[in-house]
Amino acid sequence: MSGVDEPSRAPKTLCTFDSPEALQQYATGCDADVGGTSTMQLSLDDSTLKPTGKLWGDLKLAVRPEFKGRVLGGYAGFRTMFRKNLFGEMMHDLSNHDYLALRVRMRGSKRLKNSYFVNLQTEGYVTTDLWQHRLYFGRDDGDWEDVYIPISAFVLTNNGEIVDTQMDILRERVRSVGISLLGGKSGMEGPYELGIESIRALNSDDIIPSSSIIEKDPSRGTQWQRGPL
Repeated sequence: MSGVDEPSRAPKTLCTFDSPEALQQYATGCDADVGGTSTMQLSLDDSTLKPTGKLWGDLKLAVRPEFKGRVLGGYAGFRTMFRKNLFGEMMHDLSNHDYLALRVRMRGSKRLKNSYFVNLQTEGYVTTDLWQHRLYFGRDDGDWEDVYIPISAFVLTNNGEIVDTQMDILRERVRSVGISLLGGKSGMEGPYELGIESIRALNSDDIIPSSSIIEKDPSRGTQWQRGPL
């Protein structure tokens, strides 16, 4: 018996940012949408050989007077838009991939270095549930680097709080992928700029030839975020 293909473990591109058309595939938002005073833009950066995306603005904790005590300032971000076809909503199947790979560079205020998060939303009844992992940067010079996050290391959150009862992420039904900047709860604000080239799903075989896991390789600007695999 033949004809049944093995599930593909080849690298899968989830997000690109190399054209105006690509940027139209993302929903953006910040606290200014609900009464805050932060600013944000997701724009094309064509200052390099290959155009990339740039999330930038000014993160502010203050909110407009009429919203004081009602909303929390200090957040901005983007996510892929939900996709539909004739058969319903289209999902990303990441069941055959172990890592998210992000090609990014962080500029702006270094005080915000630990305030970036990667977000995955899966199919489910609770629309405010998000799977999150902090986006750790290995470089301090504002240059490009590759960050690899184990998908199994993402934590289930709801409205920014870690959910008490954790569960395995539904890898085969991922609705959206995104990045957020959350400075409100840590009291961090300032100008920010995140350059982003791509977000991909892949496996360790696509990155290193051996089975050993490298925590950080400064010569390549590569950082491994090791989680509970």
